[in-house]
Amino acid sequence: MASGPNHPSTFIGKSVLVTGAGGGIGAVIAQAFAAHGALVHIHYATSKDRAEDIAHEIISKGGAAKTVQGDLRTKDGVDAVFNHIEKNGPGVDILINNAGIYPISPLLDMSEEDWKNMFAANVDSAFFCTQRAVRKMTDGGNIINIASLSATMPGPLHSHYNASKAALVMLTRSSAQELGPSQIRVNCVSPGLVNRPGLEEAWPEGVASWMSKAPLKRLGEAEDVANACLFLASDAARWISGQDLVLDGGMSAAPIY
Repeated sequence: MASGPNHPSTFIGKSVLVTGAGGGIGAVIAQAFAAHGALVHIHYATSKDRAEDIAHEIISKGGAAKTVQGDLRTKDGVDAVFNHIEKNGPGVDILINNAGIYPISPLLDMSEEDWKNMFAANVDSAFFCTQRAVRKMTDGGNIINIASLSATMPGPLHSHYNASKAALVMLTRSSAQELGPSQIRVNCVSPGLVNRPGLEEAWPEGVASWMSKAPLKRLGEAEDVANACLFLASDAARWISGQDLVLDGGMSAAPIY
């Protein structure tokens, strides 16, 4: 019987790259895979100190972690990250495309640069990392893209963000179709509103609106996203590919009246 996603040895011998793991959801995903036996590569763009703190915390608990810096918005930047990983150890068995940005801008005030920066950070990075990772994946492989509920339920002032996450969902499905014959599974996780320090103070009306509508009456937590990634990367999900797993506390099923 295959080990389930909660089995402590599920990912022993696996090398996992989590992009944008210098804090927030990415950091928690990295910690979760390390706790389940994986060697975790903690990617960061600018948050070196935070990434190193996360790696040290993992190692102090008996896990294995390394940090790697790079700009994932270009192919050259992605190649540099993967070259560093492959030079200093095994390649990547599991890729978690978590890196991204989420600035706010009214549609009519959005500049060309705003639009291009969003897609470079949220879509190009996942595309380039996927291309690079699969070239070295052996005995199958696993790719998980972190999209958003906004891909299907768009929020205001986020037209560029919403569009980028919708593109990421379709990249997931298309990649699963083409990479399936190589036994590489590609899935997507789309969180709703996930709690983070200072969120309620910064956006009290948004949190209140969410809490009033969501059937489970709570925000998501980074651990909820990490648990979904553990499941999709495990043998328990070995026949799941090309799917978008929505984590929203039932929000997408909330009544419209």
